[in-house]
Amino acid sequence: MKPLTFYVITDLHYFKNSLGAYGEEYERKMDFEQKCFAETQAINEAVFDWLAKAQDADTVLIAGDLTYWGEKESNLAVSRLLHDFKEKTGKRVCLVTAGHDFDRAAYSYDNAGRHPIEGTSFSELYDLYKEFGYSDAIAFNREHLSYIAQLSEDVRLLVICNDVDGHRNTPYDDAFFAWIEAQAKQAQADGQMMIAMEHYPVLAGQPILALIGDARETQAQRLIDTLADNGVHLIFTGHMHNQSINVVETAQGNKFYDVCTGAIVAAPAFMRRVTIKDEKTVQIESIPVPEFDWDKHGLSGEAYLKKQFDRMLLTFFDAMRSDPRRFMDKVSLKPTPALEKLIPFLGKRLSKMKMGTLAHLLCTRADPQVKDMLFTEFAVDMVRSIFEGNQPYVEGTPGGDTLLRIFGRLRPLIKTVKGAQGETLDFYETMKHTVGNYGIDDYNAELILF
Repeated sequence: MKPLTFYVITDLHYFKNSLGAYGEEYERKMDFEQKCFAETQAINEAVFDWLAKAQDADTVLIAGDLTYWGEKESNLAVSRLLHDFKEKTGKRVCLVTAGHDFDRAAYSYDNAGRHPIEGTSFSELYDLYKEFGYSDAIAFNREHLSYIAQLSEDVRLLVICNDVDGHRNTPYDDAFFAWIEAQAKQAQADGQMMIAMEHYPVLAGQPILALIGDARETQAQRLIDTLADNGVHLIFTGHMHNQSINVVETAQGNKFYDVCTGAIVAAPAFMRRVTIKDEKTVQIESIPVPEFDWDKHGLSGEAYLKKQFDRMLLTFFDAMRSDPRRFMDKVSLKPTPALEKLIPFLGKRLSKMKMGTLAHLLCTRADPQVKDMLFTEFAVDMVRSIFEGNQPYVEGTPGGDTLLRIFGRLRPLIKTVKGAQGETLDFYETMKHTVGNYGIDDYNAELILF
């Protein structure tokens, strides 16, 4: 087969800036946001300008969440952006829509506060995006806005959408699984290599994310078995805004890779260049989102997006200390008099606590290189690294050894944790492989599919 190269981006979260994204209430909203809002139009325009100039591929895959919150004007603007890109370059776009693109309460912000604006219904998505995968599909499932695209003479793309009219991230029924299996078997019968794309990750990007119900495809194991045991060994996903590459093996011994890519509008902001070398070898490369036209206060784009990520985490710590009701609202805790006293107490202690003190409280020790770091500073870097991938807190590093000793002290108290899909996870191993990457490079890797 001939080699094939294409790009993958995800989570555009485009918001048409002229709708309004400023003011005091906007800033309070952004205190708890990982992704950018006002800047998203500028970031998207920079990304597609870059992709237009890329000479090594003529296909772009977009793994969902095209708009910020399903605003009608934002969906129209994304559609125009993609039409202009297609007409200007002659390149092809294959996309999947997702939960941020329809049936949401959408808002704009200005100095007077927050204002409801027109949203988008699921039924409108087909007409908005039909030229970006649907209209030239060789097979199309209208109910799920899912389809098969012929990417080259030898490669087919299975695009599956987790949504149906009125429901987001809904479990696939038996009929849709039968459709998926039939398409995979047809590709095999036709001598075609098939790869897949879906918005929700099928494998947890990092082990701890398996505890979050919305972090994965709701029927992950069934989908893995259906795809991998019928010749589809690779899927591209988004949703969690994290950079990760993971692999599992089915009971029948077939490999399945999930390549999840960070949002282009939030740290870590990356695009993927994918080269299918042959039917079993795929090269993954990661490219940072280009600089974008915005007042970034002298920061690079990467630093600007990291600052927003850190702002979100630091606000949680600050709210614990100074605004417990705001903190409880964000973590869905019902306010009680006892919690309103306890949370500020904990917040004040944590804001001053050093890693050495934390380790001492758990009857262990912190490495000399990290013992004087504030817990909040350490925690922000650790959490951000979970989303960035290639997590550095591995065994043999000062931070990694400190964390592993802490997890070891907690191990007798927390032996296992229950995953959102019912699986039992070993606490220590889950935390070890969450803070440290012992597996595939999350940015650049050669995948051997079978």
